[in-house]
Parts: sequence; C-alpha cells; structure tokens
Amino acid sequence: MEPTSEKISFFDLVAAILKGSKIHDSHAVGNSSELATYLVEKRKLVMLLTTSFAVLIGCAVVLMWRRATGSAKKKDVVPIKLVIPKPTEDDAEGLDDGKKKVSIFFGTQTGTAEGFAKAFAEEGRARYPQAVFKVIDLDEYAAEDEEYEEKLKKETLAFFFLASYGDGEPTDNAARFYRWFTEETSREDWLKNLQYGIFGLGNRQYEHFNKIAKVVDKVMIDQGGKQLVPVGLGDDDQCIEDDFSAWRELVWPELDKVLRSEDDTCVATPYTATILEYRVVFHDSIEQPIVNHRSADTSINGNMMHDAQHPFRVNVASKKELHTPASDRSCTHLEFDISGSSLRYETGDHLGVYCNNLIETVEEAERLLNIPPQTFFSIHTDNEDGFPISGSSSLPPPFPPCTLRVALTRYADLLNSPKKSALLALAAYASDPDEADRLRYLASPSGKEEYAQYVVASQRSLLEVMADFPSAIPPLGVFFAAVAPRLQPRFYSISSSPKIAPSRIHVTCALVYDKMPTGRIHKGVCSTWMKNVTPLDESPDCSWAPVFVRTSNFRLPADPKTPIIMIGPGTGLAPFRGFLQERLALKESGTELGPALLFFGCRNRKMDFIYQDELDDFVKSGVISELIIAFSREGPSKEYVQHKMAERASDLWKMISQGGSIYVCGDAKGMARDVHRMIHRIVQEQGSMTSSNAESLVKNLQTSGRYLRDVW
Repeated sequence: MEPTSEKISFFDLVAAILKGSKIHDSHAVGNSSELATYLVEKRKLVMLLTTSFAVLIGCAVVLMWRRATGSAKKKDVVPIKLVIPKPTEDDAEGLDDGKKKVSIFFGTQTGTAEGFAKAFAEEGRARYPQAVFKVIDLDEYAAEDEEYEEKLKKETLAFFFLASYGDGEPTDNAARFYRWFTEETSREDWLKNLQYGIFGLGNRQYEHFNKIAKVVDKVMIDQGGKQLVPVGLGDDDQCIEDDFSAWRELVWPELDKVLRSEDDTCVATPYTATILEYRVVFHDSIEQPIVNHRSADTSINGNMMHDAQHPFRVNVASKKELHTPASDRSCTHLEFDISGSSLRYETGDHLGVYCNNLIETVEEAERLLNIPPQTFFSIHTDNEDGFPISGSSSLPPPFPPCTLRVALTRYADLLNSPKKSALLALAAYASDPDEADRLRYLASPSGKEEYAQYVVASQRSLLEVMADFPSAIPPLGVFFAAVAPRLQPRFYSISSSPKIAPSRIHVTCALVYDKMPTGRIHKGVCSTWMKNVTPLDESPDCSWAPVFVRTSNFRLPADPKTPIIMIGPGTGLAPFRGFLQERLALKESGTELGPALLFFGCRNRKMDFIYQDELDDFVKSGVISELIIAFSREGPSKEYVQHKMAERASDLWKMISQGGSIYVCGDAKGMARDVHRMIHRIVQEQGSMTSSNAESLVKNLQTSGRYLRDVW
C-alpha cells in the first residue's frame, strides 16, 4: 500500500522554522517535487515572510549597535545626502518621445543671438507643451561637416538665429556650418521636408547688412526648404529687441497651424517672460582660491586650444605711444608675450582681449547696488536639491566665486546701453511705484519712441539709467543674470607677423575717449586699459590679460609675386604692418615679390603719422613699391585715402587687370564705404564699363578672394 501524504499548512511550516524543530512525519512532504510545487504556489507569502524576517534581523542589529554606542562620546553625524541625478537634455528628449520636435539653431558672436534663441524656445515651450524645443549651437550640431547633411535631412521644423559681423562674415560658431552650407549647391530639394524660419542680427550701418541670414535663407529655398515667415532683419543700430519681437509675433500664428491640431480649441495664455536670476550663496570669507576661468585650457588631440571660452593669460611685454605730444589723441602699440604658451597666429589674424572695467566705473556700480565691495559670493544655475532653476538654460555660465568688486571688474558690462529686458528686471525691484511704471513703459511697445530717444539716441549707459532710477536695486542674482550682460572681449587686427615676431603678438589701439549726448565722457574699456598698462620691460609686476587668437581670411596671396593694393588709414594700418613684416621676411629669404601699393591716411604728419620710420624703411627696402599718404588736416581742404586712389586710378586698374588683390582695413561705416564706391568708379571708368558690369566685376573680386576687407 502506497504511503499517503497529508498536506501541511503554511503556518505549520512557519512555526516549525521559527521553533527550529522538525515537522512530524505524519505531516511530512512526500517528496521534493511536492515541496517545490508547494513553495511555488505560496511564493508571495514566502517572499513576504523572508522580507519580514530580514527586517526583524536588521532592526535587532540596529538596536544592539545603538545600545553599544549609547554610552560612548556623542559625535556629530553628517546625514547621508540623497543624490538625485540631474535631468539632462537627452533625458528630457527621451521623456518627450513622440512629440513634435522644434530645433532652434544659433550663430552668435557676443551672445545676443543665443539669448534670442533661448528666449524664443522658452516662450515656445509655454505656448506648445505638446512640442519639444531644443536650442543648438551650430558648431556643436555636427562633429564633422558630413554630419550636417545627415542630421539636417531629419529635421522637419527649425529656426535659425544668425548674426553677421565685420564685413558680412559668419560668427565663429557658425563659420563651419555656413561654409559647408553655401559652398555645396548641388543638393536639390534635399530639404523638402523642412519648414523653417530665420532671424538675422546685423547693423544697417554696415554694407553687408544681415548678409549671413539672407544667404542662408536663399540657399534654404533653393534646396527645397519651406519658409514659414519672411527672414527677420534685426538692426542693432536701433532697437534689435523690437525687431525680434515683431518677427516673433509673425511666427506664432504659423506655428499654431503646425503644432496645434484642428480639435485644439484652447486659447494660448498670454506669455510673460520670467526675470532670470541666479541662486546666490554668500560666504563669510574667501573659502577657496579664486579661479581665473578665463585662463582655462582645453585640449584637442593632446594640443592646447584657446578660444573665447578658454583664453590664455599673457603678460604685456612692451608698450609705446604712437602719437606725438602735439596730438590731442592717443594710439598705443602693445606687445603681448606668448612665449611658452600654445598660442599661435598667422599674419592677418585677430586677437581677442578680455580686460577690466575702470575702478571709477566699478565704484559707481557698487554705490548703486548698495553692497560692500568685499562681499564674497557665488552664483548657481541650480537649486540646493541639484535641480535646475527656472530659466537656467537661458543663463550664461556662472563665473567663479569672488568678491563683488572682482565680479564687477571682470564680468559685468556696465557702460553699454541697457536692453529692454534689463529695464523690466529693474522695474520689478523698484521700490518707487512711479519709477517702476516709467521703466515698464520704456520697455513696452507704446514706449518705443521714448526708449529710442532716452536710451538709444542719448547712448545712456546701464549705470546712468540706474542712477536715474535710484529705487531700482536688484539683488545680485538678478543683476548678473538679467541686468548687466557679460563683459565681452575686444578684437584687434594683429599688427605683426610670426615670421618676424614668433613669440609676441602686436596690436595697435586708438584710445576711445568721447563725449556722449548726455554729457558723460565715455572711456573705452579696453583702449583705456591698454593706454594705462604697465609692461614687463618697465616692471616685473606687469599687467596681463586673458587673450585668444581668432582666425581670419585676411591673408596675403599665396603667390608673393601677385600685385597687392593695401588701403588702411589710421589704425587700419595694423594688419598691413603685419603684411609688410611678412614680405620683408620673404624678401630676405630670397623670394621675389610683386608690386605693392599702400594707401595710408592720418590728420597731420607731425601728430599721428604712426609707424612712420618703419614705413619709410619698408619703402627703402623694396617691401612696398610706393607709400601714398593722405593728410586730412594739412591742406585747405580735407583729403582722404579715396581721393588719393582717384589720383592713381590708372595704376590701380592696371594692377587689378594683372590679377592683383585689394585689401581694405578700417572703419566700416565711413571709410570702407567711400573706398568701395571709389573702387567701383575706377573699375567702371578705367574699364569703360556700365555701372552694372562694374558692379559684377567688383562682386567677382570679392567672391574670388581678391577683394578682402577687415572692417569694424
């Protein structure tokens, strides 16, 4: 007779385990398979039992430990901080998977285009929660040029904020994209799935106003892109914020059609931009060394690279005043020592220089903010819990912990005119209701004309506006985030050649000292600093500055025998001094040089004929064929370089006809325009052409790289 097996209850099993006794044979499980089946059937209860058992043991251990340590000397116990990973942009994209994607690209030089792109994205997110808005630096969009096409093909809705600077050139972070996008024109209709909008940032005083935005827009259309709204043409000569606002209002109705479904009847809530603010932490004293973020290095393939975000600290080696004592103006020749650094430059490049605000400017800001200068603080873009604060994506990267005086000296732009967004931020913290209302009115559409007169035409600085509204005292987090922009680097045409000065970079800087319409004397931030620096050849405790080299296309012809025409009055001579140094080095090495004419202009040979001895030596050595000078204040009438060009029209036409190259450097708003008109006139008259044909020839000179301009 087969033995019978009687099923035990779950509680019998638990009791037996807890007592440590055996289960009576009459209650034994017949075989192992039956036990396994039983455990599977009761798996939830088994899990509950084992978990409860573990908890009981843990509690017992903790109790024993506390009793053991209770009589010991008490110590402060630092609680374990729960670290929650910050959500990244990629995480956000993953969470928003399936939503319509809107890509917002920017090409910026001073940060304005980036600011507009981020403000546009913030409002877009508020209006269209069903879409994902992503702001993208054009230079970071693709590691290699080939990736641009691969990635852009996948875009269906995109906006571009593109600044033009100098002679209609792309910004540093957009240069690679612009070159790739405009050089290859054989890709027909490859953007047929893309709907796009473009807002350009430029200055109408320059000849190539918003060239980059216009060119990209044309290529977009030619290659199948569908324009949502006409290209916006922002003009920084007036109020570019108004231009941005007007263009933005054209965009929203078009985006409604794309991003809202037909059954979406909800009305968009009126959007009010939040006032940006850093989280500020005040410190009792300097708890750590102040890090100079402007001298940080970045490495690419083992080589140190320096740019606007990673400049290199260099000493001022030498300084010289170029004007004579008879002049009522000033022009400084400065040499930076780059020996021992990884900085490299080519003839014709630019040098970006970060410098400090004048102490008198800083002290005025301290007075207006009513905060002691030695207040030590740090700014942050996240909350104490590690999560980003509202609007953090629109904030510039925080500067290192420092005193208020250091922050105002190194990082705050205090002398430019405030934007309307800054007026709104000041209004929010004005204790006087009348002042708050006045500030809001100036920033409103109805106050457009008064803003144009009070701020733009009068060229009022930020500090002047704050002085006019003394009750508007923003906290530091708001001041550095929404009121005072970052102090930007100043760019200078390098006036030396590495063939002559490999360990030094020379710059030539005219002092900016102007009386503003308000009566304020405006002292240029960098030019004043350069005039007052202490060079290494005068003291070991010399002045220094964070600098970086920006590559330029302002280059001598590859063939030294090519005829060249150089036109550069005043400090426009700077890059040509580098050109002549390079030609001297080539000549001394036995290279045959082609003819070279230099048109230079100044007021009076006894006052501001800069580098006179050097230029005379270049003529004597045959580095330049002829030096033609226009002295605008020596004769009965003013004479400028374009007048001298007219006198040499036949010689210039001959050099152009022989394949010569033309170079112009200096003021874009006046001199460069007059010189351009003269070149057009010479080509038309000497070449016996119509105005239209002459214009085509001059344009061809520009596009082929035979007519280059380095203007500001």
